[in-house]
Amino acid sequence: QVQLVESGGGLVQAGGSLRLSCAASGRTNSRYSMGWFRQAPGKEREFVAAIRWSAGSTNYADSVKGRFTISRDNAENTVYLQMISLKPEDTGVYYCAGRYGGSWSPLAYEYDYWGQGTQVTVSS
Repeated sequence: QVQLVESGGGLVQAGGSLRLSCAASGRTNSRYSMGWFRQAPGKEREFVAAIRWSAGSTNYADSVKGRFTISRDNAENTVYLQMISLKPEDTGVYYCAGRYGGSWSPLAYEYDYWGQGTQVTVSS
């Protein structure tokens, strides 16, 4: 049983920055990957970034490449998403997700565990 809890969302002006955190609790092991997704009202859930927990290798959506950085802290069992140069189109609910097996995926339905989400609003 794994629970994911996101935090760090808020309201920022365009060009600003935020750091999101996702704390995992429950029984876990190192053979999984973690991802961040976002969803705007009326839109489908969109892949943002992923990290293979053991190797630390990362993947990003083209829309955030160069602006967002995903990382993890093994001791705290926490994954982060550092966001800079935020744009209004980055607005949405950001979800942390976990996937067993260790390989990454941009497909939401391939993830096994989800947090409740944290709101990010970027004003112009």
